[in-house]
Amino acid sequence: MEKSKLYTRTGDRGTTSLIGGKRVPKTDARLEAYGTLDELNAFVGLLIEESGQSHDRELLSRIQSLLFSAGSMLAAEGNHCKPTIGTAEVGLLESEIDRIDGSLPRLQTFVLPGGTKGNALAHVCRTVCRRAERDIYRIPEIPDSYEQLLIFMNRLSDYFFVLARKLCLEHHEHEKKWYNSCE
Repeated sequence: MEKSKLYTRTGDRGTTSLIGGKRVPKTDARLEAYGTLDELNAFVGLLIEESGQSHDRELLSRIQSLLFSAGSMLAAEGNHCKPTIGTAEVGLLESEIDRIDGSLPRLQTFVLPGGTKGNALAHVCRTVCRRAERDIYRIPEIPDSYEQLLIFMNRLSDYFFVLARKLCLEHHEHEKKWYNSCE
């Protein structure tokens, strides 16, 4: 079998195909959303390399797969791709958030990204995740069946926040505190 070419030239005029064949402009809200999910997935890959515990690495790898599935859901028109993110995936994140947060000191103030490279990368993941969530909400024809995907994205940003705190403390670094200059 001959290897397929990486380029097709079909997108050279500013359109691309959704799964199912429908052509849309490259500025379409769906493409913005799944492009942001792709960006988030790349940052999660970097975060995996900065995470020491195998449990964290395994969960982050699972999250990468779920983000790829979410992108496929958004790239599909009609019934070409059934939602694969549901209550079980949301529950997984909620359990992990509770587990990590239970081991962290109480927050006394807002914290800033930094202290360790892993902490900063987790905060990058958190902010890109929030953007992806906003991008998904901008899709005008988002099906009701994607409700759990949106909840998942909301919990995922919370997960990245607690993971950032955990990674800083694991390296015996103090979290960078925000000192309110607005008072």
